[in-house]
Amino acid sequence: MHNYLDFEKPIAELEGKIEELRHLSSSGEVNIADEVGKLQSKVDKLLVQTYAKLSPWQKTQVARHHDRPHAVDYIGSWITDFTPLAGDRAFADDQAIIGGLGRFRGRSVVVIGTEKGADTDARVRHNFGMARPEGYRKAQRLMGMADQFGLPVITLVDTPGAYPGIDAEARGQAEAIARSIETCLGLKVPLISVIIGEGGSGGAIALAVGNSVQMLEHSVYSVISPEGCASILWRSGDLAKEAAAALRLTAQDLLKLGIIDSIVAEPVGGAHRERERTIAETGDAVAEALESLAQHDGAVLKAKRREKFLAMGKNGIG
Repeated sequence: MHNYLDFEKPIAELEGKIEELRHLSSSGEVNIADEVGKLQSKVDKLLVQTYAKLSPWQKTQVARHHDRPHAVDYIGSWITDFTPLAGDRAFADDQAIIGGLGRFRGRSVVVIGTEKGADTDARVRHNFGMARPEGYRKAQRLMGMADQFGLPVITLVDTPGAYPGIDAEARGQAEAIARSIETCLGLKVPLISVIIGEGGSGGAIALAVGNSVQMLEHSVYSVISPEGCASILWRSGDLAKEAAAALRLTAQDLLKLGIIDSIVAEPVGGAHRERERTIAETGDAVAEALESLAQHDGAVLKAKRREKFLAMGKNGIG
């Protein structure tokens, strides 16, 4: 049973009728299989039409869909012999950021991801993907270890932003994010970052300063959430749709601006409709980028990464 978004109501109605028909038996007058086939054709056509013209706000809704694959799903599918590593060796273990060692298609890697959680208990445990300073310091520790042992780093980003609580600010949230960005820039190993859902503010870029930055087709990546932007500019979160359009947060906009390097296509209807296919095809894109980057030595990787992100500022982008 799908969790439908508000703009998917016509699709929901058709798929509801299909489910009703499947519970009926065929009579002489009506062939249930034929009717289901006709309705399914309509659903397929409507999905294509709907997802071909999504607005930025609708893409934001798709990026936040509860059934969308999470970082743990990608890690579970991609990484063999995964060994999770916990804690920042200073304060605590932040479960909004998960990471560890493993093998990606035969190659030893360090993988780090922001995890929102798939159900209520998991969302609370992972703090809805909003990391505290100790989460970013854990990421720094894992990236430093990867650099020391010459292991490529893969990061998976899906966060509304860093946790804004008083306790996080007291422990140096801004400094932790800045240090994480600095660590990304200083690595002499390949760093591949994928925005798999929401890429929110500094909490996202702390893990996304990669040699290759990829976005799923219906993911979003922005300096602030549409709701936050609307609240600041217009003192009303009700104008989030307008803010989403103004922020240019879609993968298509960001590719044109040169902020990201490539887009990973999603199945029609979004990643949540064909989770395994999405995970597999994203893995193919990561493997292709890793194969290309592995041909460069550490000094070149570091220099190219720094040049790419510094050029964004020079060109007035970002």
